[in-house]
Amino acid sequence: MARDVDAATWDEEVVARSRERAVVVDFWAEWCGPCRALAPQLETAVRARAGDVELVKVDVDAEPALAARYGVQGIPAVKAFRDGRVVDEFVGVQPREQIDAFLDGLVPSDADRLVAVGDEESLRAAIAADPHRADARVALARMLLARGESGEARALLDGFEHDRAAAGLLARIELAASDDPTAQVTGALEALGQGEFEPALAALLLAAVEAGGDTRDRIRRVMVGVFGELGDDHDLSVAYRRRLATALY
Repeated sequence: MARDVDAATWDEEVVARSRERAVVVDFWAEWCGPCRALAPQLETAVRARAGDVELVKVDVDAEPALAARYGVQGIPAVKAFRDGRVVDEFVGVQPREQIDAFLDGLVPSDADRLVAVGDEESLRAAIAADPHRADARVALARMLLARGESGEARALLDGFEHDRAAAGLLARIELAASDDPTAQVTGALEALGQGEFEPALAALLLAAVEAGGDTRDRIRRVMVGVFGELGDDHDLSVAYRRRLATALY
């Protein structure tokens, strides 16, 4: 059965819980016939996902502020939350196949589960299940590079240059294989391999200023890849993106 949620329990039952698994919120009212028609189908479909999705209900008459906050204008209104925000939604009674499709889009795939495990065997299985998973290829390529297996790492990443982290790793491989890389570049790549991002970025920035041509572009791509790995809002990404732009342009 779906749990009833109100303004007092919203943050815990929806926002916080959705950071662990998808939470589906059914905005409804007692007088709403379509709401009563949808509810049992929605509950059955959620139950079939064996805990991968949770279902809660909000009575819009009792909680008009919550309904207004999330733009509910007609009911039943169903909104799916992941990581504290709405990621999908529908309004009105839907056939079971549409409900199933809606929920399936919220449930982790086999490849998602394997990437989350993160060991080499799981990452290889994730790539076999979904060859287009750039995140699995990047994670496995990092492991291979740490063992010095740059050839297989490059083969894994070829064709995935659209992904910043993949492009950054490919640039690392190119830099390491370039003719007589400077001690500064070599030290920076070693620091990156050990997860020491700040000294690595500092050394790469200095190397970029002194380098030219292809080497400078490779250093730029390595740094952009690190920004993608850390996240655009990370303090190091913000600081060194600005410094890199100043140094190069």
